[in-house]
Amino acid sequence: MRGARAPRGQGQPSSKMGALHRPGVLLLTYVLAALEFACLFMQFSTVPYLARRLGLDSIAFGYLQTIFGVLQLLGGPVFGRIQCPPLVGLTANLLGAILSFIFIPANTKGASADTQAAPPGGPKASVFDLKAITRLLLLPGVLPIFLIKVISGFPSGLFQIMFSIIAMDFFQLEAAQTGYLMSYFGVLQMVIQGLVIGRLSNHFSEGALLQASVLAFAVTGLAMALMSNVFHFCLVVPGLVFSLCTLNVVTDSLLTKAVSASDTGTMLGLCASVQPLTRTMGPTLGSLLYHSFGVAVFGHVQAAVNLLVLLALWRKPVPEKRDKLR
Repeated sequence: MRGARAPRGQGQPSSKMGALHRPGVLLLTYVLAALEFACLFMQFSTVPYLARRLGLDSIAFGYLQTIFGVLQLLGGPVFGRIQCPPLVGLTANLLGAILSFIFIPANTKGASADTQAAPPGGPKASVFDLKAITRLLLLPGVLPIFLIKVISGFPSGLFQIMFSIIAMDFFQLEAAQTGYLMSYFGVLQMVIQGLVIGRLSNHFSEGALLQASVLAFAVTGLAMALMSNVFHFCLVVPGLVFSLCTLNVVTDSLLTKAVSASDTGTMLGLCASVQPLTRTMGPTLGSLLYHSFGVAVFGHVQAAVNLLVLLALWRKPVPEKRDKLR
């Protein structure tokens, strides 16, 4: 009967040829993300050296990064000078687009009681629906967690944006040595996200992990203010990576639990916009701070900001939410 027929795109297998099942989709998603981040960090590592060869100082490089951040925030494609990293990134992204078009199903979510389809003929939500974003932020418990995510991670974001310049000027590293250091970052991130955070979440609440990440931010900030060479920085990196990974995982989990299943995608998109926002505001501010006060200022700012956040968390702990809102 027509009335019993399921809506198109819900609970039906995809008609796209070669579509993978759920495990294959997840695996391909990880591969595409690995390609994307590999190309992204290639850009992070090579652009500062190219900028230095073109005669840009740290402040001018900060302005350049601000322009990149604005364009990234708006979602437009940004292509710089046509050289080998851009070409590799272009090739990898084209390959990723072809793979996703061939193998990713048109609909990766089956019919669910939690999801509510838009009524036929009703208005469709805009990508930049400010009313929907405001509504989500004003839900109980959402705005404080989102502010913690932005404020606590912003100082470390400043340091990450300026890291390539710091590696050249302060640590006196060559491009290859900077690449090795970035690989050290990546290995630590895989270990902490894959082995550490999952086990900690089985023994501690999300509120306790959030407080631990903010405290680790404060401690590593003090250590960053005192470091004087790359060896000291290598000792600081594990605490910094633990703080970043734990903060992102816990806040994303808390924020998605605070909204309904139909709003999960919007909330995840809002969480993902924090990094482009930092890349928009951070480069100019970071370059000015570095030019005026040196590397130690990033550690001082990180420690001070996160101590204030930790005090706020201690006075008003994060309420635990076990089940997702319907």
